[in-house]
Amino acid sequence: MEVPPVAKQPTAEKRQRRERGSINPDDIINGAFELAEDIGIDNLSMPLLGKHLGVGVTSIYWYFRKKDDLLNAMTDRALRQYVFATPYVEAADWRETLRNHARVMRKAFLGNPILCDLILIRSALSPRAAKLGVAAVEKAIESLAEAGLSPEDAFDTYSAVSLHVRGSVVLQRLYDKNQSTDCGPGYFEEAMVIDPETAPLLAKVSAEGHRIGASDEKNFEYGLDCILDHAARLIEESAAKPAQRRKTATPRRKAAADR
Repeated sequence: MEVPPVAKQPTAEKRQRRERGSINPDDIINGAFELAEDIGIDNLSMPLLGKHLGVGVTSIYWYFRKKDDLLNAMTDRALRQYVFATPYVEAADWRETLRNHARVMRKAFLGNPILCDLILIRSALSPRAAKLGVAAVEKAIESLAEAGLSPEDAFDTYSAVSLHVRGSVVLQRLYDKNQSTDCGPGYFEEAMVIDPETAPLLAKVSAEGHRIGASDEKNFEYGLDCILDHAARLIEESAAKPAQRRKTATPRRKAAADR
């Protein structure tokens, strides 16, 4: 009887063992990022990290009592690097700077799966990381309000952009994970069988490169344009209201003067 092969478990390359007391929290966090690059956040464990760093696992537990504490520390560092690398939204050129902000955000997460897993998929921020995130969002909303949006519309606009970016990135990340584990189609479109006889429009646009439910550049940019166009209309409507009020007030003042 043939025995089925057993899936290979994540392993860490063993380093030369360190001297006792020669490791610190920064060394541990650095090592955790190194190991996560090879085996992913899901497979990261304290014993594997100890082997990777060449220390006993108790040396790690001395600083981080459980894996969640270590992941929080990794998230703090990742979020600081992410925030500093993300361009500000400027009121004077709000549309292009917000577009650039969204593109850079998306590119940063797509280019760093560890960043995506820590901040977007894990979605557990320490108080320090959460405070840093609030400051960045406040700055963006402040700029949008200065550009002419009400505080509520500025909040909703930035929230929509953030949701659009995060949804696009997480969908792509899940797709990549499914592809690496042979779980089958990762996008809704890939599971569809499009018959030109019964779905001629779908067949036509699909042949032109359009994809349903895919987090590609075309879909991302289209959705981003829709959000920006809506915000621009809100700014135009807000700017038109004072002029409209002045128009309606003038005849009243004239009539009062005639009397």
